[in-house]
Amino acid sequence: MTDDYKALVSAALRDQATFVRLTLKGIVRGPAVPWQKITIRPVRVRDRHQLQFSYFDGRHDHAKNYYGDEAMAQLGQALSLGFSAIVLQTTSEDVQIQLTKKGKALIHRHHRAPGAAPTPDTAHNRAKAQPLAPDQPDAFLQALGIMAADGQIRPAMQAKFAQINEFIKLVEATGELERFAHTPIELLDCGCGSSHLTFALHHYLNHLRGLPARLVGIDSNAQLIEKCTAQAAALQIERLAFAHTPIADFQPEHAPDLVLALHACDTATDDAIGQAIRHQAHMLVCAPCCHHQLNDQIDNPLFRPVLRHGILRQRTADILTDTFRALILRIMGYRAEVIEFVAAEHTAKNLMIRAVRRTAPGERQFVREYNQLKQFWGVTPYLETLLGDQLTRWLDDASAESAPSPT
Repeated sequence: MTDDYKALVSAALRDQATFVRLTLKGIVRGPAVPWQKITIRPVRVRDRHQLQFSYFDGRHDHAKNYYGDEAMAQLGQALSLGFSAIVLQTTSEDVQIQLTKKGKALIHRHHRAPGAAPTPDTAHNRAKAQPLAPDQPDAFLQALGIMAADGQIRPAMQAKFAQINEFIKLVEATGELERFAHTPIELLDCGCGSSHLTFALHHYLNHLRGLPARLVGIDSNAQLIEKCTAQAAALQIERLAFAHTPIADFQPEHAPDLVLALHACDTATDDAIGQAIRHQAHMLVCAPCCHHQLNDQIDNPLFRPVLRHGILRQRTADILTDTFRALILRIMGYRAEVIEFVAAEHTAKNLMIRAVRRTAPGERQFVREYNQLKQFWGVTPYLETLLGDQLTRWLDDASAESAPSPT
C-alpha cells in the first residue's frame, strides 16, 4: 500500500531512543509549496522530548518545535506535501523512500555496520549545519590551506570558507542535484582562480554527498592553473581537471550540466552565462563581481540627477547589468532569480544569479521587457553581443509564438 511508508516513518519518529533525522526533499508532485526541503530531528527542551521541524525556502531555515500529538499532526502535513524523496535515519539503518509519479513508494533499507550507529543529537541550540564542517579536522581542507592542523579554519580564510559553504548550500537548495539523468554530473567552473570552490565542491559532491561528479576549472591566469593542476595531482584527485583559457573560448570535451562562476570579473560572468546557454546546461549558479561594461552607456534624462554621482551611477549600472542577465536567461528558457548569497560582511559582491533550464526560449513577456529596458536606458549589454543570433533571433522576431511561461 502507498501509505505503508507513512506508517513506517511515523513509527520511527515516535521511537525516542533510535530516531536521528528525517529529510523530505526533491520534486514536489502536486500543488506548489513554499518549501524546498523539510528536516525533522529530535530535541530536548526543558527536559521534554520534542520534534524540531526546519522548513527551508531556498534562502532561510524556519524552525519550530512540536510535542506529542501536535508533532505527529505536523508530520502528517509534511508527508502530504508530495516531496519525491524521503530519507529516514535511525541508529540502526538509513531508509531511502522514493515516490514515483504514480505515487508508488520505493523503499530501500541500508543497515548500519556494528559500531557505526549515530547518536541522536537532541541539543536545542546547536551550530547551524554547513556542507563543509568548520570545526572538524579534514585532511582535504588542510591540504588546501583552508583549515589548520587542529581543525580550525585559518583566520585569513574565514570569509572565503563562508562564501564556499553558502555557495554549495544554494546549489543544493535548488533540489536540482536530485534531477540529473546521468552520472557523473559534468560541472564547469569559470574563472576558477585559486580554485577553492572547485576543489571544495568536487570534495563535497563526490565524497561527502556520494554523488559522482566531474569538474573542470578554467581561468586565463596560467600560473594559477599550473598550481591547481599540480595540487590536484598531489592529492590524487580523479575527475578533476584544469585548463588555461579565456572563458569565452573554451570548448568542453563534455557538455556541462552545471556551470559555476564565483566572482568572475566584469564581462567574465557574461562569458560563463554564455557557456551555460550555448551548451544548454541544466543549471547555472554565478556570483558576479565588478561591473563596468554598462557604466559608460547608461543614459536617461529622467535619471541624470542620479547618474551625475559616480557611486550612484556605478550601483545603477550594477543593478541593470544583473537585471539584463536574468532577463536574457529567462528569454533563453531558464527560470532565473537574483538573490543574496552571503552576508555583506564576507564580501560586498554578495548577489547570486541562479538559473535552471525549464522551458523553450522566446517567451514574449520577457522579450518585451528586455527590449523596453534597453530602449529606456539606451544600452546594448555585452551578453547580447556575445550570444549573437542565438539571442537576437528572439528579440527581432515579433511574430514568434509564445513559449510556455516559466515561473
